[in-house]
Parts: sequence; C-alpha cells; structure tokens
Amino acid sequence: MPGLIPRLMTSLRVRLVIAFVVVVSIALMLVLATLPRLLDGYFVQQTQEDLRVRTGVMTQLVAIRLLQYQLAGVDAPRPILQRTDPPTASTGVHEALGTADSGFVRRLAQEVAQADVTITIATDAATPSDIAYELFVRLPDDTGAPGQQREPFSFASPVTIPDLFWAQAGVTAPDLLVTVRLSEPFTYRAQTLETIVGVMTVAAVLALIVAVFTSIVLADRLTQPIRRLTGAARDLAEGRLDSRVAPPSAAPEVSELTAAFNTMADRLQASIEFIRHDRDRGREFLADVSHELRTPIAALRTFNELLTDDAAIDEPTRHEFLDQSRRQIERLDWLAANLLELSKLDSGLVMLDLRPDDLRATIENAIQQAQPAADRKGVDLRVELPPEPVRQRHDPQRLGQVMSNLIGNALKFTPSGGGVEVALRTGEEGAQVVVADSGVGIDPAELPHVFERFYRGAQASEERAAGSGLGLSIVRSIVEMHNGRVSMTSAPGKGTTVIVQLPRDVTVSSSPDDVA
Repeated sequence: MPGLIPRLMTSLRVRLVIAFVVVVSIALMLVLATLPRLLDGYFVQQTQEDLRVRTGVMTQLVAIRLLQYQLAGVDAPRPILQRTDPPTASTGVHEALGTADSGFVRRLAQEVAQADVTITIATDAATPSDIAYELFVRLPDDTGAPGQQREPFSFASPVTIPDLFWAQAGVTAPDLLVTVRLSEPFTYRAQTLETIVGVMTVAAVLALIVAVFTSIVLADRLTQPIRRLTGAARDLAEGRLDSRVAPPSAAPEVSELTAAFNTMADRLQASIEFIRHDRDRGREFLADVSHELRTPIAALRTFNELLTDDAAIDEPTRHEFLDQSRRQIERLDWLAANLLELSKLDSGLVMLDLRPDDLRATIENAIQQAQPAADRKGVDLRVELPPEPVRQRHDPQRLGQVMSNLIGNALKFTPSGGGVEVALRTGEEGAQVVVADSGVGIDPAELPHVFERFYRGAQASEERAAGSGLGLSIVRSIVEMHNGRVSMTSAPGKGTTVIVQLPRDVTVSSSPDDVA
C-alpha cells in the first residue's frame, strides 16, 4: 500500500490525466485572470458612453425648461438673469429648476440622470467662469436600485440659450451658457461584472470536472494500445509466440509501433521455431550419426575379436575378415568426410567462389570422372549440352560436387544395360541441369524424404546401405547456396529424374539461415 501512490504517479495514464488537467487549469486561470479586466474596461467604456447620453438628455431638458419659463410671461418673456452687479438668477429660475431637495432638477436627477447633477449658468459663453447661477443636487446613496453602485465618473454638457427678456427690451446681451454635469452615477457595472465572474468561475469548475473525466477517457484510449503491446510482450515472454496486437484505427505513430512489434514477434517466432527445429534436427542428426557409426564399429570389434581370440582361423578367412575390416574403415572415413562437409555447408563456413564460367565444362568434368564407373557397370552414360557456351556465375568445384553425387547415385541404382542421361538447358530464368536414369526408381511416398540426412528408402537396400545417406543432403545445401532449387520425380521400375534449377543472378550469403 505505501508504494501504490508512487507506482500510480509513474503510470503513463495517470501522468497523461495530470498533464491534461494542468493544461486545462492553466488555460482557465488565464481566462479568469484576463477576461474580467477586459470586461471591466468594456463596461467602463459603456458606462461613460451612457453617462454622456444621459448628460445630453438632461442638458436638453434643462434648456427646454428655461425656455418654457421665459415664455410663460403674460406680456413679455421673463428674464433668466437680473442685470445686477454681479448678475444673479431671477427668482423664477429658482422656482422653475427647483432646489437641491425638491423640484424639477431633483426629479430629473432621480428618474433620468440617476446621478448627482450640477447646473451652472454663466453670463457669457465666452467667459464660462462668470457663473451667475449654480444648483447642485446630490442623491442619497440608497437612491439607486438594488444592485446599483456609484461610479467615479462625470461628464459635462454645455448649451447656449438667449435671454429673451433682455433681447426684447433692446439690450444687447450675449447668449447664456448653461452647463449640466452628471457625476457619480448609479450603474449595474460592478454587479454585472461580479455576476459574470461568478458564472465564469462556476463554468471553469464545471469545465475542469469535464476535463478530468475527458482526460481519463482520452488517456485510456491513448494508453490502451500500449497496454495491449505490454500484454502481448508478456505473452511472448511466457512462451506464447503466436500473440499479436491488432493495429489501432487511428494514431499512425501507434500503428507503426504496433506493426513493428508484430513484425518483431513474427521474426522472433520464426527464429524460435527455427532454433527448435534445428535443435530437434540436431538431436535426430546425433541419433542418426550414432546409429550409422554403431554398425561399422560393431563389425570392426567383431572382426578384431575373431582375429585375436581364434587362432584356428585359416588364412582365407583371415584375409576375408581383413578385407571386411578395410571396407568398414573406408565407410567410416567416407561417413566422417561427408559429415564434415555437410556440417560446413549448414554452418555457413563454406564460401562460394562464384565465377562466370561455362557450365558445360563443369558438367563435362563430372561426366569424365564418372565414365569409368559407368563402363565397369555396363551403363550407358550420355550427355546433352547446348552448342553455345552457357556462361553463368557459379562455383565450379561445388557444382561439380553436386553433379558427381547425382551421377554417382544414378549409376548406383541403374542396373547393367540401363542408361543415365545428363542434359543442360537454358532459359530466361537461368540454367537447368537434368539427370535422368532408368534405374529401380523410388516410391512416391519416399520422395519428400530423399533429401534428408541418412535417409535410405526401401528399394535397393543393399546399394543404399553401402552409402552414407548424406549425398542428396549435400546436393540440396550447395544448390540452395546458389539460390537455386532441386527437385526429384520417380516411380518404381521407371527410373528417377533429378532437376537442378540455377538462377541467372546469385546472391551469396554465408548466414546459416540462408543455408538451412
């Protein structure tokens, strides 16, 4: 239990979830840190614009109110300012606009401006500092609606109006400058911003919760192929070599990794099976070698005991035992030489000496070497060669060994009066060597095994017993080293035909896998 948390923290799935949540958290924190400021600037701009509009409306209403006051006179317009020194506002202006606690401006401040209102009247637009009238209406802090707060903004809007009384009286007087200023308005900016921040906070929390669950799902989907690869690797480690991983539908990188893993598993399975097969073949080979060596060794032991213990053996019998012993020793020497040759071929210790020589010369040399044996046995040995040179890369010595083994086998199993024919043919794929005899033939059931080591069929047991049973195995190994293939067709009593197909291009490899 104490080591559970560290193991979880090192899990790829947990680290992906943590990384995803951290990234989402940072993004949400940046949004919560920057967006309220941006919104606050936007709301400030909107509040100031709204204050400007309301100030303009208030200014127009005040100007209209003053004009109504002037025109409400019975005989003539009423004055706004008294031409005293300094000028002062008429009593009717105070009645028309009201006071700080009641009246027209007070109602406008509450209903239209929703802010503190300051009204000034200057005697001349050119001298706005010469103020003859000023009215300041301050709203109580509890005047605003629920949720409204005062803002430290202000805006002033001036307007010029004529004093109709003095203009009718023929007195030249400048237009009056009426200025309306709204300050500390009541707005919903703070509440709106607070509401938005609260909604954003709740949304951020919900988004974080969704991100956690989403990250768990995504991490599970992302790590599932890796877990499958891990499981398949464990199966391979436990010996289940057929374990493979299905490639995912997405994520090309993971698909490539899965394909590489499956390729590795295929090669590993092939290598293990090859090793097992090679091990079994080695055991069989050792058993076969032991069996093959037991017969001549037992015969030599018997002859030696007879020659040593029984002094009454006559001279002809002694010579016969010695001759049989010589044959068994020759058989042991032949068997050892063939085993050594086959071992070199299978282990890749033999390197081909490829030359672009004429194949006809190699076949003619093999025919010349086999001709005396054919003459002694009374077998007609014929050869059929193309008139033109057949130049193809090959190892003359090793290919000559192939021809000697094939022709030797054909002569061995062909009775006197029969015939052996060797033919060389060419084609687009390369050269083809055919060795056909009219001998005893081989049963079709035995054909798949004729190239195995120490295999001897049921037919011609005496002739087969005289050999090592390794000749055709050596032939197959040398032909495969040339990237070629060898095949055999036969029927009892109708002879045997061996076909060696040699490709035009030979790629040399000394790897045991290429030779086996």
